[in-house]
Amino acid sequence: MTVPSLNPLYAAMPTTVFERMSGLARQTGAINLGQGFPDGPPPAWLTEALTQAVDRVSHQYPPMAGLPVLREAVAGFYARRQGVAVLADHVVVTSGATEALAAAILAVVQPGDEVLVFAPAYDAYAPLVRRAGGVPVFLALAPPDWALPLEALRQAVTPRTRALILNDPLNPTGTVTTAAERAALAQLCLEADLVAICDEVWETVRFDGAPHRPLMAEPGMAERTIKIGSAGKIFGATGWKVGWLLAAPALAAVVARAHQFLTFTTPPMLQAAVAEGLAQDVTIDALVADWAAARQVLLDGLARHGFAVQPNAATWFACIDLARSGIALDDATFAERAVHEAGVATIPLSALWEGPPAPRHILRLCHCKPAAMLEEAISRLAAWRDRLTSTPR
Repeated sequence: MTVPSLNPLYAAMPTTVFERMSGLARQTGAINLGQGFPDGPPPAWLTEALTQAVDRVSHQYPPMAGLPVLREAVAGFYARRQGVAVLADHVVVTSGATEALAAAILAVVQPGDEVLVFAPAYDAYAPLVRRAGGVPVFLALAPPDWALPLEALRQAVTPRTRALILNDPLNPTGTVTTAAERAALAQLCLEADLVAICDEVWETVRFDGAPHRPLMAEPGMAERTIKIGSAGKIFGATGWKVGWLLAAPALAAVVARAHQFLTFTTPPMLQAAVAEGLAQDVTIDALVADWAAARQVLLDGLARHGFAVQPNAATWFACIDLARSGIALDDATFAERAVHEAGVATIPLSALWEGPPAPRHILRLCHCKPAAMLEEAISRLAAWRDRLTSTPR
């Protein structure tokens, strides 16, 4: 059979590492600490809100920019929790944060534009920039603190630089920007006339007791920032695929025009339930407390078994240094073998890296799982590591 000519950008593109490792976990019965999602359902009060919304909310097309009740709830959520003064017309509801990213990039980036991207990065950024005709320019972060390379960033700006993408808190490392880093980023954006596309989906999932501070709140940044959030991360309901973006109304209107030709709308009953959920600050904080307890189980167990855990403050993930944990394998080899031989799926950090040479000794583990599952996964990994290190070479 003759295969028609296809877009080489996608024909040569591998399946995302998250789908691959989750697929292997399903095939082998391995414990999945790879793709980030809680194993349990979202809170009962949220699913009850959805059940009620199914009966009372229209099942027909909602407004393209989102239900007014959700746009107002998103604006109120950020005003209360982050002190960001936005109104409903700053908000565009999307089918997940990745769709918000796509709309933002398509609205901002023109063919030939350069976009600054930090490595490691969520693996959708670079393909979306290229789909818009742009050129991703990668700047490497370095373990263990993963600080922003501010001088290298400034040197990377050219007359073609149009935007930067900032993921804060950062997946996969779980680190957060400092006040000095945000101030420096804002100054650079103002000086170079850049748009900041800020993927802040992990903004509530912090374990350091500090409130999230968005780049949008820095002086001069309200008019040149697109801030992206996710109900899936806030409520642990990743399959709902309800996200949003915030921007100054003139900028939001342009991004909305890109959104209208992607998914156009998001299921209205999901939007209505999320709107109710965003008013529940106490229960949102309780979810984070539950994830903090699960995180501690993972960190304590890894330390007890001699794994070297890198410091972090946020997200559903923790990273281990394989070399310092006595493991000579690189991260990709470890992840591939571990799912088959140890029965645990993980994510190699190098799979989330383009540009400069990647560290090959960092592995990401997801901790928003039941304690018993985490303990079993740690035991399996430790036993397998011991077999590896005791095998004659």
